[in-house]
Amino acid sequence: MTKGLGLFFAFGGTALLACISFFMATGKPWLAALSGLVSVLFIGAGFIVKAKLRKRNE
Repeated sequence: MTKGLGLFFAFGGTALLACISFFMATGKPWLAALSGLVSVLFIGAGFIVKAKLRKRNE
């Protein structure tokens, strides 16, 4: 994975996790749950991209 792409997934995942804590603190559990789902999907997409790039380079 390139440094730029890795940085994108690192900052994106961190921002989504921060959104979860913000929505929990403001008392909006449905937005926290939605952010949690999006966060899991985003982090999973990062692993998928990493695996595909590694397989292509082999």
